[in-house]
Order: sequence, then C-alpha cells, then structure tokens
Amino acid sequence: MKIAIITERADIALGGAERSVFELSTALSSLGLNVDILAATGQTNTKNFHILYHNRLTKRACFCAFAKALKTHLAENHYDIIHSVLPFDFADVYQPRGGTYAESILRNAASYQNKFIESLKKITAFANFRRTILLQAERKLAQNPNGPLIVAISKYVAEQFKHHYATDSQRITVIPNGVKIRPQINPSELEILRKKIPFKTHDAEINKPILFLFAANNFRLKGLAALIKAMSLAAKNPQTKSMCLIVAGRDNPRTYLALAKKLNVQSKIVFLGKAADIQNILPIIDVAILPTFYDPSSRFILEALAAAKPVITTKYNGATDLFVNNRHGQVIDTPENVAALAEAITCFTDTGNIKKNAQAIAADNLREKVSINSSAKQLIPLYESILKKRRQQ
Repeated sequence: MKIAIITERADIALGGAERSVFELSTALSSLGLNVDILAATGQTNTKNFHILYHNRLTKRACFCAFAKALKTHLAENHYDIIHSVLPFDFADVYQPRGGTYAESILRNAASYQNKFIESLKKITAFANFRRTILLQAERKLAQNPNGPLIVAISKYVAEQFKHHYATDSQRITVIPNGVKIRPQINPSELEILRKKIPFKTHDAEINKPILFLFAANNFRLKGLAALIKAMSLAAKNPQTKSMCLIVAGRDNPRTYLALAKKLNVQSKIVFLGKAADIQNILPIIDVAILPTFYDPSSRFILEALAAAKPVITTKYNGATDLFVNNRHGQVIDTPENVAALAEAITCFTDTGNIKKNAQAIAADNLREKVSINSSAKQLIPLYESILKKRRQQ
C-alpha cells in the first residue's frame, strides 16, 4: 500500500505537528507501508520527502498554490491513500494535528485572560488572510457529506468538528495521538542537564525539592502564568513540601520572570530555554505539568506518561483520553482555576502520591498505549476500509 502524507513544512526541529508527521510516517513504514511525505516547504535529503512549493519570498506556503502543486504531483504519481494534515478536499483522510482552526482561534483568545483582549482577538483573527482561507477550507470539507474521512487525534478534536461545523459523526474516527518512544536516554546528556538545573529553593541543601517540568514554546497559550500563580499559592500551604518548577521552551521568559518575582517564587523556578529533546529531561524530574488553554493532544504529556511520570493538565488537552484522572495524574477543569492547580501541585509534593501514580502508569502499560506505533496500527484497517469502499463503487 502506497501512502502520501501531506503536510506544510518538512522540518522536525519545529516540533509539534511536523515531528508527529515524521514519526507517523516512520511507524507506518515499519509496518510495511510505502510512505511519501509531500511538503510545501522545508529542507531534507530524505528519499521519501518531496518538497513541492518553491517560493523563497515567503516563509509560509500559499494554500492555493500548494494545492495546485500537489495536484500536479498526484497526477504524475500514484498513491493508494492520500492522508492530509491540511484541509484539502481531494484527500482520502483529513487528520488535523492542531485540532480545528475554529477552536484554536477561540482558545487562543481565551488564553489572554482579559475579556476585552479576548473579544478583540476573536475579531482580528479573521484579519489573518491565510488563517481565514484555512478555516473556510476546513469548514467546507467538514460540512461536505462526500468529503474526506476525518481522523481526530482525540475525543476533544472530534467534538470540535461536531460543535463548530455540525459534521456527521459517521465521518469522524478517533485515533489517539502517539509519540515515538526512545528505548534509551543518553547518560552524558542527562549529566549536562543536571548541571543546568541548580536547586534554587532555600532549603535545597537539606531537602531535595520535587521537580515539576513545564515544556512548551508558547508560554501564554500553555498556561505558564496560571502555573506560576498556582506555585505561589501552593507555597503558602504548610502541607506543601519543597518544590522547583523547570520551564523548558524557546518563548521569551521576561514577563514570567517578573511575575515570579512579584509573587516571590523566583527562587523556585528555573528557565532552561529551548530543549532539543524533552525525553532527555524527563528522567530527572518527578511530575509533568501543562495547565494548557488549548492542546488537541499534547506530545509533552504523552512523553511524560511513556516515561512513567505523573501528569497534571487541563480538560482542554486531548491527551487526557490516554490516562485516568486521579490514577495516572490529575485533570484540572480550566487553567484559570488556580486554586485547583495549586491543590494538584501540593498533592504531588508528596513522594508517596508520585510513586503510586507512577506505579499505576507502569501497571497499565501506558508506554505502549501512547506509542506512535499504536496510532499507526489503528490507521491501517482504516486505510483498508477506504480502499474496499472504493473498489465497491
């Protein structure tokens, strides 16, 4: 079976959707499928990558021009299944790695935590011509009864299609997101990271603090301000033991450093900067935390579960499909609920609770459940059903 996976950028260094597409193609190839990645932009010498849009004047591809380039390539090359992460109606499968454009606009606006700015962001979102084109293409695709089969990477994303576009549920299949799990971590890289993470709490020499890891490239959208406020609130609780928050990501920390200083928790936070591979950090931390305003299915949370680390996140994270609340971690209703977030932090400053959750993660074999191989295996019968239906027509 020959598969074409359509994505915008062939650059795994960007992380997120780009890395997910590459890992999915590798997993499908390992299962015996012949997979090509058709990208608009990028630089790669990998044989199965095809860069189809060449315009050095723009960083992002024009949707219509990319569609034209794709149709030319598809006319000259045969594929059994066309699997797209962009809303092209000529695909067989549409699997948006970032959820729906409609939901992302709303949740991005909500992350500003200011009603005036939230309203303004909702209005001005449509001033972004490229995003508007994508939103319109997605709406048309979702509402067309003869459009591509929609593969949602979480139940949250499936509900987005029903809510925003009234998509027939029969057209939607949920196949959970997954991540590539590295069999071993480089010991030398671990040692370098340990040296980068000085324990800044005052009693660090006496008691090793519980290490919480927050990893994201958009600190506002992923709830870092709420997390710092929760850290401050938790620190005032006499039951809270020593803790330290490690922040990994390439976003500018200036605003958050100022907030931490204002709330007197700057000694409990370490900003690492950009991290090449989160899986290298996970072995030395205790709990992964992401109080996100929006995440179709967070790779970071899945990678933490694969490493048997308890997690704290919100209901706006589709990764919650793959673990059980109060068994493998905790799910907060909303990032604005700082009190609930502080309670979750306090709960996991108890090493007994960390151990209990970690043991449950291992016992329930979440490592296999969150693997990209599991996602790939579920796609194959879906592809086969599409081919079967096509032959019957």
